[in-house]
Amino acid sequence: MNQLLIGTGLYVLAQSLIWLQTNGQFVWPLFKKNPILISVLFGSVISYILIHATRFVVEYFNGMLWPSRFIGFSTGILSFAVLTYLFLGEGITPKTGVSLVLATALILIQLFWK
Repeated sequence: MNQLLIGTGLYVLAQSLIWLQTNGQFVWPLFKKNPILISVLFGSVISYILIHATRFVVEYFNGMLWPSRFIGFSTGILSFAVLTYLFLGEGITPKTGVSLVLATALILIQLFWK
């Protein structure tokens, strides 16, 4: 279970960094003025984190890759919703709410359907 928690936590961290890297341009002028610098600084770090997140989750699921893909996707949707609200004030529309429920369902299916 530790592998799953560590892997999922790393996915959340990486997805949050991806949000900052790609959407920071709408929050901070520095990000907008320096896209190459931001991509270089964030890109390698994000890739490194995702490599380890995938390894932990795949090991937890006995070598199966699909669960890690769904968990990575779902954590990206959830972190995007939270960070977009916190930094840009965009609320949750009914369509986005349904998408968040589905993303949560994907995670739960991967965790509990054996």
